[in-house]
Amino acid sequence: MTMLRAAVAARAELPGARGEVSGAVRSRLLGGGPASLPGAATVARCSPYGEDLQLALHLCYELHYQGFARVPDGLEWDPGLLGVRALLEHRFESALRHDCRDRPDVDEALAALLVEPSDGSGVSHFLTSRGESWHLREYAALRSVHQLREADPHLWVVPRLRGRAKAAMAAVEYDEYGCGRAERMHSQLYADLMSGLGLDPSYGRYTDAVGAELLAASNLMSLFGLHRRLRGALVGHFAVLETTSPPAASRIAAAMRRTGAGPAAERYFDEHVEADAVHEQLVRREVVNGLLDDEPDLAPDVSFGIAATCLVEDRFSTHTVNAWSRGESALRTPLPPLPGDER
Repeated sequence: MTMLRAAVAARAELPGARGEVSGAVRSRLLGGGPASLPGAATVARCSPYGEDLQLALHLCYELHYQGFARVPDGLEWDPGLLGVRALLEHRFESALRHDCRDRPDVDEALAALLVEPSDGSGVSHFLTSRGESWHLREYAALRSVHQLREADPHLWVVPRLRGRAKAAMAAVEYDEYGCGRAERMHSQLYADLMSGLGLDPSYGRYTDAVGAELLAASNLMSLFGLHRRLRGALVGHFAVLETTSPPAASRIAAAMRRTGAGPAAERYFDEHVEADAVHEQLVRREVVNGLLDDEPDLAPDVSFGIAATCLVEDRFSTHTVNAWSRGESALRTPLPPLPGDER
């Protein structure tokens, strides 16, 4: 367990570039001059949901978390990188607002989250009905980009809330961090899950392998969390995760048991079935309602956060299920198979 925790704590290696913009950001992190950073016209040519922009944004955001091996901590506040990050964020957020322009109000949006899709679509449904061990390993690798820092992006919003919303948010996050026990932190439980599935639990290990769909879902958390003006959107995002997690976690836990994934793999999802059922009520009644009681003008932002989260998660789900349905890997680079794995 000591070696496992050391691996998880190590800084990630810089992932390879996926285009002109991510290549320029990567070069700056490795010691290149600010003159090589892309300008507004270059960023504007990037697909807002594409590999190049989403990786570049991930590289910028990671400086605010664990950072990268051989990248100086001082670059977190490098003016050139912050300027590029602002351009990337504007491109991403503008696309999200355009694609989520027809959205319901907060109450209707929250009610819709409680309705399961009638066609049984989605990653957790696929894993329950057809998932094999290699699908479960891929899913764990895909989600590891943000699950190994699970609650961190949401903590940015705590000092930006007041009263009921702040108290309830802190209570939920206390559970996410293991109620004061390091071995029970959800990020550590996820690392244990990965180890149980024969995956490398090192922080950032699979970033090179995941595509833009997952990076967008991960980047959305940081976009909302790092900007005070988007505190309402972050609360909406959090409401989606806590509301949809229990049924999805229950299905994936069943898939883990069916495939014999082992107790560490089951434990992570069992924990979320129980904990998130309580969290969902706290988030809806205290965090969302508390925020809107204090700042009713933020209702459109909460609605936007819900819609944007559903959008990026649907894109990730569609990409993943489509690849698996074709018998293909959902990763950019497939995992080496374990002995006995059938593909």
